[in-house]
Amino acid sequence: MIQLTDNPIDATALLQSVQQPEAGAVVLFLGITRQFTKGRETATLSYEAYREMAAKELERLEQQARERWPLVDCSIVHRLGEVPLAEASVAIAVSSAHRGDAFDAGRWLIDTLKESVPIWKQEHWADGGAEWVHPATNVNG
Repeated sequence: MIQLTDNPIDATALLQSVQQPEAGAVVLFLGITRQFTKGRETATLSYEAYREMAAKELERLEQQARERWPLVDCSIVHRLGEVPLAEASVAIAVSSAHRGDAFDAGRWLIDTLKESVPIWKQEHWADGGAEWVHPATNVNG
């Protein structure tokens, strides 16, 4: 399942969507808005996307993950618009028979998503400033 949403992400529903009897492992990754980035206080994040292109790229990544690992199921949700502190902007849930495949696929999906999906992030700082952040400059963030 691929979803772009303007609403808060329901992690419980996402987990349930990938839980299957043949899966012995389910991995959930949540990317949340953190309060400090490189010592600077964040107030909120905002995300914008070219929706049609972003959805197609997310579908392509999901298909590639299914080809690379024996996944039982896979779901990717990205929130658009304003995301307050401690709320999720992206969620990836994968299930597989074994944990190694689930962990590897989840890690690959988030890393590749940040590099290739046309979704743009703007940091809104507590001091009133704002700055667009390029994913390549924030790979480990």
